[in-house]
Amino acid sequence: MAETGFEARVIAVFDQTEEIRCFELQRADRTPLPDFAPGAHIDLHLGPSLVRQYSLCNGPCQKDSYTIAVKREAPSRGGSAQLHEKVRTGDILRVTGPRNHFPMAAEATEPLLLAGGIGITPLLSMARHLKAQDQRFHLKYFTRSPAHTAFRQELGSREWAGQVDFHYAMEPHGLLACLRAVLSHPPEGGHVYVCGPRPFMDMVIGVACQSYPKGTVHSEYFAADPNAQAEPETSFTVRCARSEKELEVPEGDSIVNVLTRNGVDVEVMCEQGVCGTCLTGVLQGRPDHRDSYLTDEERASNEKIMVCCSRSLDPLLVLDL
Repeated sequence: MAETGFEARVIAVFDQTEEIRCFELQRADRTPLPDFAPGAHIDLHLGPSLVRQYSLCNGPCQKDSYTIAVKREAPSRGGSAQLHEKVRTGDILRVTGPRNHFPMAAEATEPLLLAGGIGITPLLSMARHLKAQDQRFHLKYFTRSPAHTAFRQELGSREWAGQVDFHYAMEPHGLLACLRAVLSHPPEGGHVYVCGPRPFMDMVIGVACQSYPKGTVHSEYFAADPNAQAEPETSFTVRCARSEKELEVPEGDSIVNVLTRNGVDVEVMCEQGVCGTCLTGVLQGRPDHRDSYLTDEERASNEKIMVCCSRSLDPLLVLDL
């Protein structure tokens, strides 16, 4: 069943950089907001079939409002353009969540946070939480220049000295050398959290996994892998075990679109295989995974599929629907 969510009023809009704008939200009825943990995001309903996910930047002391930071993307899939061009203070937006697919590990003793560009948003919430807990951590923040660095005034203040490093305009070979130096000797109980553009994240994860133990490198992608859909598409059949429907999924169409047109209700949000909303059980067949949500182990098990973007390697795919 879909979440009912709540109405939120935009109480403040302010720019962090020329490209990044912050929006502060409160419940329209002034009742308390749902609790959340660092790494969580909310779903903003910006129009018919336009739902986008944005990480919460809040620290533990900011409980009466949610703050998100949105980069103006070009080209935009609709979300960032809508927020930057049309949303103003006083507007009412529909919100569902928060959800958290990027939680912090309770056993982590010295987290290392690696942010690339707008990837600072969930990591800022983590950093604020860790700082309030007086826990050791380090944040390394990679951007094009100081002018492109959101929250630079706060993170560059004396209060954060020794915990935050800024890195500007690094070429790939320089970034690789920097990451190898930072990640080659994990501390006892160390965990890595990374968010940002996909090439940056892929490089961080590749280096970190060479030295950090399995299960201690955590990531959140903002968009689907463009290379995940490189294989040619073919039609296949989806059988819904519970509703006893058998449907053809043609080339160029998605499983979730076919299901929806035929009365099988599946909640969907990002439509890119990033948010995890449309995760569905697989009873038979091998999914052609094209998401950025499932782990390698989960993909290998063939027990789950993101029906918004993934397809089937077999002529028949049986779903737990």
